[in-house]
Formats: sequence, structure tokens, C-alpha cells
Amino acid sequence: MFRLVIAGAVAVVAFANPAVARDIVVQMKNQGAGGAMVFEPAFIKAQPGDTIRFKPTDPSHNAETIPTMLPAGVAPAKGAMNKEFVLPVTVPGLYGIKCMPHYSMGMVALIQVGKGPSSNLAAARAVKLPPFAAKRMTPMLAQAK
Repeated sequence: MFRLVIAGAVAVVAFANPAVARDIVVQMKNQGAGGAMVFEPAFIKAQPGDTIRFKPTDPSHNAETIPTMLPAGVAPAKGAMNKEFVLPVTVPGLYGIKCMPHYSMGMVALIQVGKGPSSNLAAARAVKLPPFAAKRMTPMLAQAK
């Protein structure tokens, strides 16, 4: 009986404070703290179950995944021009993001999902990006684990 009471108490505590998925907003901007054609924030730390919302703060942007910079098993996804792009992240790892019209101008972002080492960090670092995109992505990859 005593074990049953303890087990019940543990269950109540565990379910009283469940992990809450977050909605994280990223703005797509013509000009921001990082210069022209940027996502703000450009480096996002998230947990599985979070949702990343890319908002077209300024016109003529989209957000889409970089197909070669995704965790294993995650399908590429593409948002429409001038529309919000909603990306639920469920698999731990690194997710590369680009604005297709401004990719060569360095409009990229990086989402790190999970707390531990990212299983695709080495692969993400090996991805060939346009020069200005690589210049912006390199410091983000240095922050990633």
C-alpha cells in the first residue's frame, strides 16, 4: 500500500509540471542588427515539440529548409513568398533555413533542436553554401553543439 501511495505521488508531481512546447517567432527582414536580408533571430535554440514561426516582417521573403542541413528522417519543407512559414521541430539536430530569393545574399538561419550534441553537426559544417551565406552560417555553427 505504501509503495502505491509513493508511486501515485510521483505520478502527480511528474504530470503537474509537464514540459510546455514553445512558439518561437523569427522575423524575416530587409534590414536588421546583422545587416541586410536577415532572419532575426538567426540562431535559435529549441526543444523537440517547439514550433518555429517565420514571420514576413518585410515583403519579398520566404523561409525554407536547406535539404542537406537537416537531421536524418526530416523531410525538407518550403514556405510561400510573403507568407508565414510554420516549422514544427520534433527531431533533435540542426535545421538549416534559407530565404530562397536572398540566399546568395546570406539570408540564412540555424535552429538547434535538443540539448545534447547534434547528430548532424559534422554534416551541417560540410554543406557547401554560397559565400555570403557561409560567412553568416559559420559563426552559428560554432555556437551549435
